Amino acid sequence: MEPVEINAGNYYLRQLRADELMDDRPALVEAFADPTQRRYVPGYQVGTLEEAGEYVAVRARQWERDERCSWAVAEPTTGDLLGEILLKNLDLEAGVAEAGLWIHPNARGRGVGVTALSAALRFGFGALGLREISYQHEESNTASAAVARRCGFTHVRTEHAGPGVEPELIWTRGPAGAM
Repeated sequence: MEPVEINAGNYYLRQLRADELMDDRPALVEAFADPTQRRYVPGYQVGTLEEAGEYVAVRARQWERDERCSWAVAEPTTGDLLGEILLKNLDLEAGVAEAGLWIHPNARGRGVGVTALSAALRFGFGALGLREISYQHEESNTASAAVARRCGFTHVRTEHAGPGVEPELIWTRGPAGAM
């Protein structure tokens, strides 16, 4: 599918970019250098502009393959990257996906995640016709739990992977009452 832009009120959602008009790579490197980001968004190497460029390219390919809708949360007047919102593990036939997000350290605590995720949920339930969107995070990530509650998700279970591994909270939401 083609990437779409979404007006999210105080912010807008757009494709991540690394081109002559807009370059999200420096903000990506900065965000992924943050200890909280590394803790709760593991598994990504985004320490250089080259790695950030590959991150942007991967997200573009995922849009093309209908695997993931990924949006840069942008400040509307400057276009500055404030975070990323996504619908991943898309199964359009089954009507399900998993939501995810991260917010740049400089933008945390301002409601960016709730506003942007609410817009992505409207897109998922409306434009994509999804029937259920799940959301999961580590138990200690209280900011993610607050976003889930404010976006209308219901906590359905806690998964324990084993000793020494933090439990994951699993939330779900259907289109009824979509924001």
